[in-house]
Amino acid sequence: MSERDSYPAGVPCWVDNLVPDPRAATEFYGELFGWEFDGPGPGDYYVAKVRGRDVAGVGQAPPGVSPGWNTYVSVASADDTARAADRVIVEPFDVLPAGRLAAIADPDGAVIGVWEPADRLGCQLVNEAAAYAMSALHTGNTDAAARFYHDLFGWENEEFAPGISLFRLPGYVGGEPAQPVPRDVIAVMAQDDGPARWSVDFWVTDADDLAARASELGGSVLVPPFDSIPTRQAVVADPFGAAFSVTTAPRH
Repeated sequence: MSERDSYPAGVPCWVDNLVPDPRAATEFYGELFGWEFDGPGPGDYYVAKVRGRDVAGVGQAPPGVSPGWNTYVSVASADDTARAADRVIVEPFDVLPAGRLAAIADPDGAVIGVWEPADRLGCQLVNEAAAYAMSALHTGNTDAAARFYHDLFGWENEEFAPGISLFRLPGYVGGEPAQPVPRDVIAVMAQDDGPARWSVDFWVTDADDLAARASELGGSVLVPPFDSIPTRQAVVADPFGAAFSVTTAPRH
């Protein structure tokens, strides 16, 4: 399942990082993950690639917007999804020829993007080293979040461990056969008293090694490597402060 050519509606399909200096960010992530980049395209936007396949985007942050990684959910209509949401942060607009997007906020203020695909369907490579693996919602209002994402995307919520639950999309088959959670899991929700937010996780060959290299390249380690399910994980930030987690890819 590493290579993907399509995403059903309701499945997170793309991640990008908006920063003040996209070219400098491409240098950091190129060294850190080994990504190659196409671009820049409109809006000083670069597309990261692994083995020639799209894995993420890096673009220019709008004025007043803090650097950060964003998650986008595939939808049939960005306009219809925005109309169904209570808070629209970015009204739907075209990013041609790639697609059409909008950004909405859940009841606790966590912002998530929605993506109506045209030429760009989403990440073409997932769930392998140097590629996107999963997004997580950090919120103190888990009950309201569960209702919101169920109503908007059809996600079901299931407790996994204390303070951790899984968003599942019944009928979807993703991930990898040997993963420790069901293959219809499309995101994670964690009880968190801090600001509500979505985070992104990438699989890597060695989380300990990558955390060390992130510091050497001008980034920082926010949470040192630790044992997690299924292997090792760390939380790091790029030189602009955009945080993301990395997980040592499980062995199959």
